[in-house]
Amino acid sequence: MSIVYQRPEVFTNEYMKYCGGCGHGIINRLIGEIIEEQNWKEKTVIVWPIGCSVYADKYFKVDSICALHGRAPAMGTGIKRSCPEDLVIVYQGDGDMVSEGMAEIMHAGIRGEKFTVVFVNNAIYGMTGGQMAPTTLMEQVTTTTPYGRKQENTGNPVNMAEIISQLEGCYYSERVAVTSPANIQKTKKAIKKAFQYQMEGKGLSFVEVLSPCPTGWKMKPADALKHINDIVVKQYPLAVFKDLGRGEKQL
Repeated sequence: MSIVYQRPEVFTNEYMKYCGGCGHGIINRLIGEIIEEQNWKEKTVIVWPIGCSVYADKYFKVDSICALHGRAPAMGTGIKRSCPEDLVIVYQGDGDMVSEGMAEIMHAGIRGEKFTVVFVNNAIYGMTGGQMAPTTLMEQVTTTTPYGRKQENTGNPVNMAEIISQLEGCYYSERVAVTSPANIQKTKKAIKKAFQYQMEGKGLSFVEVLSPCPTGWKMKPADALKHINDIVVKQYPLAVFKDLGRGEKQL
């Protein structure tokens, strides 16, 4: 009998508290695999914000710290500038980043801070009750938009990967998804590239991951994956928006 897959030793034995069908567990696993494969465990610092990942410091055997809501980029800036040889990962959700922390991430990009952002976009406030987030789709029903999101009341969804790519300090920006084995492999490749650019001393690297939230969306897990593939990608297309390592920039 041969071993097909082995759980990375970078993880603790703590029980993960993510809801069934949530994409956070997959994204956490990919980060853990990359850290272990590259032997970065002793030099990794992960900044966790307030959100669904708030307990994730218990899941990894690496240095971790919890930031105030939206302030993870500011904390990541301080850590990376103090410890420039470390791999600093700023892990944020869409409510945390695009609402409370919009100024923080924008100015980190403007300054060209040399850490990596893993941005989990599930188009809703997942932890606090399924409220509308800045990334919520038009006409999407949430607990605070029971009749669907309307442009005249709350504006339009925010496309962060595209916005960040326009900042001079951004070195790499890509949007991926965790909706299929093929897409999961592409997500791992994107996150690994972002980490490598950071360790080479490049500017801000940004990976946006479209992730299902069956609980917040009130869908079965399989339906949530189909919803991303059929609906969400129309607003948030999967693409590389900037990769200066390959001389690519999509305008």
